[in-house]
Amino acid sequence: MIDVARAAGVSQSCVSLVLNSPPGARLSEATRQHVLATAKALGYRLPQRRARRKKPQRADSTSRNVIAYVVDELSLSPHPVLHVDGARDAAWAAECLLQVHVTRGSEAIEAETLAAIAREGSVLGVIYATHFTRQVEPPRLPAALPTVLVNCYTGERLHPALLPGEVAGGFAATQHLLDKGHRRIGMIGGEAWMDAARDRLLGYREALATADIAVDPELIREGDWTAASGYQHTLDLMKLRQPPTAIFCANDLMALGVIEAVIDLRLTVPGDVSVVGYNDLELSRHLRPPLTTCRVPNYDMGRRAVEILVDMALLDHPHRAMVTKLECPLVERASVAPRAQ
Repeated sequence: MIDVARAAGVSQSCVSLVLNSPPGARLSEATRQHVLATAKALGYRLPQRRARRKKPQRADSTSRNVIAYVVDELSLSPHPVLHVDGARDAAWAAECLLQVHVTRGSEAIEAETLAAIAREGSVLGVIYATHFTRQVEPPRLPAALPTVLVNCYTGERLHPALLPGEVAGGFAATQHLLDKGHRRIGMIGGEAWMDAARDRLLGYREALATADIAVDPELIREGDWTAASGYQHTLDLMKLRQPPTAIFCANDLMALGVIEAVIDLRLTVPGDVSVVGYNDLELSRHLRPPLTTCRVPNYDMGRRAVEILVDMALLDHPHRAMVTKLECPLVERASVAPRAQ
């Protein structure tokens, strides 16, 4: 919607009103048509209500039009909020309502929540999500209630699961720096126990291997996702006998710390050191220079989960219990430049 707003010369809230068509929105028809035409020209896939297969209803039951969304945390990071946004929009387009349950990681609350959902006749299916990517125990739900996992997976593949393609994202970020001529590329990763940190680091290693460049352990540092760790690791990296000419960070906050450290060393980004982040947080486009980063498909994972659930629950289209990984595309901005000769 940010891209549509920029191209149409209107605010993002105006674009949201046009695309979602809420009741009471006061917009001229000319503005509405201009925004719709701009969105279509940019390839924005406008939500379309899907025809639901009519099912016979028992006299003592209500229509099944509620999607239960169960998540462990919602307020600790922006990612789960975007999952919910995508799921909500897709549910509304399918003439369903999204019902969000936050368990705060409590096993007791989760068990009671899932039991209540199983008793509710209006629920057509469940989306089970986590705020960071990890393996989970299978949700305790009746087998007849379709379930889709978002940002998590189980040891046994019992339900369709949607995950971000982190290895490919790390590969794309590192490959972008290689394409600019960089060969000494530092990597500031996240905490090693997290799936996202391990997979982004694996993508970095695979990109170097593809370019026949040996991995230098001196260039790899484990951060803690904070700007402070990015700052300190950059100071250490730049003290090496052969410091890196580029640094890939496993998130945007650590990349912010990298840029601050480079400036404090009286060097420039990207003139002396190119920087790539990850996540495409709102702050990344407002840094100086704006940060090249990888966008995690949070909204798309929520949207896609509802589409799969509607297919299974209302349209009787089976989906295999497999893990699907969505692309984390590279967003090119101004923090990367060709390696100085």
